[in-house]
Order: sequence, then structure tokens, then C-alpha cells
Amino acid sequence: MATRTANVTARVEPEIKEQAEAVMTKLGIPVSTAINMFYREIILWNGLPFRPSIPTAIPKALDEMKKEEFDAIMAESLEQSKNGKTLSVDESCDAIIGEIENGTI
Repeated sequence: MATRTANVTARVEPEIKEQAEAVMTKLGIPVSTAINMFYREIILWNGLPFRPSIPTAIPKALDEMKKEEFDAIMAESLEQSKNGKTLSVDESCDAIIGEIENGTI
């Protein structure tokens, strides 16, 4: 029995399409396979496979930060460490899993 397929037509911004296809190329995933994967995830989760939201703070990459910003973040982290405000790996994983389960991330 031959596999049947259906076409999907969508309009996307050219630069978004180009960037996404570049990522898929690096991963070795054809666009049709990526779309099929996305549709399967929608079915699996009975909705979007991610939580649409507006992040309160968008993380910056190192090359997007000024030296002063990076130094301030590192100083704050060092101060937290010196004051014992740390978590074990297990505590960190439990906290992340809790946030995922509660839908807060």
C-alpha cells in the first residue's frame, strides 16, 4: 500500500523561512519532515507542543552584552555562592521539573 500525502501551504516571512531552513539543513531534516514532526507533536499534546507566551526577560548571548553587564552578572553569582545561596544538581533539576509541570516555564 502506497503512503498517501497531503500538501500544506503557509505564508511565512522570507527571513524567518531562510533561518529555519538553515537550522533544519544543519540537522539534516527536510522541511516536510519537520512539518510532519510538528503536526505529530500537536496530536500528541492535543494542542501546541509549546506554551505561547511573551518572555518577561529575553536572555542575551555573551556577544550581545557589554562587558559591564557580564561582569555584574558574574559578580552577583559569585556573591550568591559566597553566601551559600546555591542548589545541588538534584535540587536544581527538581526545581526545573516543578516549573515545567506547573507550566511556569
